[in-house]
Parts: sequence; C-alpha cells; structure tokens
Amino acid sequence: MTTNPMDVSRRSALRGVAAGLTGALLAAATPACTSQGRTDVPSSDTTSSPNNKRPGQDNQRILLAYFSRAGENYYYGGRTNLEIGNTEVLADMIRARIPCQVHRIEAAEPYPDSYDATVARNVREQDQDARPAINNPLPSLDQYGTVILASGIWNVRSPMIMTTFIESYDFAGKTVYPVTTHAMSGLGNTARDYGQSCPGAIIGESLAVKGEEVRNAGDEVESWLQRAGLLTP
Repeated sequence: MTTNPMDVSRRSALRGVAAGLTGALLAAATPACTSQGRTDVPSSDTTSSPNNKRPGQDNQRILLAYFSRAGENYYYGGRTNLEIGNTEVLADMIRARIPCQVHRIEAAEPYPDSYDATVARNVREQDQDARPAINNPLPSLDQYGTVILASGIWNVRSPMIMTTFIESYDFAGKTVYPVTTHAMSGLGNTARDYGQSCPGAIIGESLAVKGEEVRNAGDEVESWLQRAGLLTP
C-alpha cells in the first residue's frame, strides 16, 4: 500500500513507503457481494447477499471494509498505471466467494494519482499520527459479527485512513480479519495495530498478497477463507 527527503529518517520512511505502497497503491477492485460489476458501494447502500451469516453463527453478518487506490503504482521496482487498485481486486475475489456486505472506504480528500505525491502525503500523515477524514462513514457496525479489513501496506503500516475507520466504531466481541496487499512488507504491523485499535475484538487469521501477484491469487484467497472458517462448505 520513491521520495527522497533531506533527512535520514524521512528517506528511510519513504523507502518503506515505496515497498508498502504496492499493496495499497495497487489496491482497488471490488464490487459488492452481488455481481453488480465494478462499482463503488456507498456507505448507506452496502450490497448484501442472501444468508449473509458467518458459518456456525446465526445472525452474524460479515462486513468487508476496504480502502484501495488506483492510479500510478509501484510495480517490480518501477511504476505502472492501474485503473483498479490491488486491494479492490483482492476484495472482489473475497466477495465472490463468501456472502458478505462490502463497504469501500473513500477519503474525503482523495489521494493523488501520482505515486510519489501519495508517498509524500502518507509520510506526513504517519509522522503527524493523522486521521484522514472519510467521505462515506457507516452509521455503525452493530449488525456485523465479523469484519474483514482490507488495505494496502504503506510504509509497513496500513494507510492512516484505516485507523480513522477503525477508531470510529466499537469492535468489542467481533472477529477482525486483517487483509493486505503489499510490495514486500507482507502484513507489516497491521495485525498488531488492529489489535490495539480494536479493544475487545478477536484478531483472526490474516491474509497478505503481493500486489503484483494479486490478480492470480484466487487459490490463495480460497485457501485463506477455508483456514479462517469463512468459506461455507
């Protein structure tokens, strides 16, 4: 989920971002839980599937909330331009395999198409411990027992807008599954950060997929869903 600042710590941060942004910058391709095609899902109109329950738990709906960015992205050390970001692609694979509701998290101030400009903004937001505003917040998560949180990895962390989302809700008693796309950072610090930001939640098995490989990750996604107990037999 690069840039060459003048001080050493900023250079280190940006090198991490260049790797981490793969997942998040290469992150964006998921319709909702029905086959509506590739459209963004407004917060007030998440799309649902019949029998939207976690296996073994009645009346426990699954929410897949993701943040994804298209545009110029990291690609095997270079750059590529994506119409659909990698996290959206990954979210689409998940929603096609399980009954769930999907919510695409949208920044009130959209991130730039430029890779380097997004890297620079992410570094500022991390340095300031910022909480970027969300354009389409959900009213609550009360109806969900399971929440899949998907994003890229930017500088070894999920984008700060994911913290904005998480801190807006009560996750106590819910099971949270971290999902990331990345260049080489894997999950980064995501599972730890989500554990700290979601007091009372159970952090379930995570999934990390390399951004350049996400479009061929169907088998990996299915295997993860089976391990996590989210795939109905």
